[in-house]
Amino acid sequence: MKRNDRDCPIGVFDSGIGGLTVVKELMRELPREHIVYFGDTARVPYGTKSKESIIRFSKENVALLLRHKVKMVVVACNTSSSVALEALRRQFRLPIIGVINPGAKKAAQVTRNKKVGIVATMATINSRSYAKNIRVFDRSIRVFGKACPLFVPLAEEGWFHKPVTFQIAREYLKAVKNFGVDTLILGCTHYPLLKSVVQKVIGRKVKLIDSAKEVAFEVKALLKTTGLERKGKGKPVRLFLVSDEPEHFLKQARRFLGYEIKNVRKTSHV
Repeated sequence: MKRNDRDCPIGVFDSGIGGLTVVKELMRELPREHIVYFGDTARVPYGTKSKESIIRFSKENVALLLRHKVKMVVVACNTSSSVALEALRRQFRLPIIGVINPGAKKAAQVTRNKKVGIVATMATINSRSYAKNIRVFDRSIRVFGKACPLFVPLAEEGWFHKPVTFQIAREYLKAVKNFGVDTLILGCTHYPLLKSVVQKVIGRKVKLIDSAKEVAFEVKALLKTTGLERKGKGKPVRLFLVSDEPEHFLKQARRFLGYEIKNVRKTSHV
């Protein structure tokens, strides 16, 4: 890496808008860093796509971010992290961090009864990526995964206090509770928006793991060890790119980031 690479942005991609929960944590932990975010809103959701499609989409997303001279890439999509991460690392020569391993590591550290639950998309659950990563840290941990596809539209609608949201959460989490977990990974970038709902339904004794926060900690550590931390004092640039419907993205972004953004551009992979 060259000296001026420190001033290059961190690239982040997701299938849509959910990865903004990761961006929010990155900005909190690394307030000096430039960030380029790409949401593949034309092809969302990834969770229902084939493995081959997810890998192809993910490679195209990294190639797009590289056009903006990023110094590293955060795969803020749990589905892409589950299915495509190794393929991305084989093809591209820059640091690439997914959202699976940081969350899995934290869950393995905090569980006391060795029973960990995961709520995520169907593709993430079927990949068993969280279970595999958790067992790298502790093979004695038992893992229970539950796909919760309706959590995504509920989060995007902002239905955080509606009775139907609690009804759906109770239905999804019934089996997770019966398994007796003491730790639950929110394995989709949308799910932190429903954290209060999930906590109320699953019970206060269950520790929730927000993968977005754990990713930000890992990115911070990696930048430090590789000497790629931005030292400049100028105002950091945050660029937001989407493949479709920038107006819809703008409306949703406030819910995920906590403030309004203005610089959203529509772009393509070619």
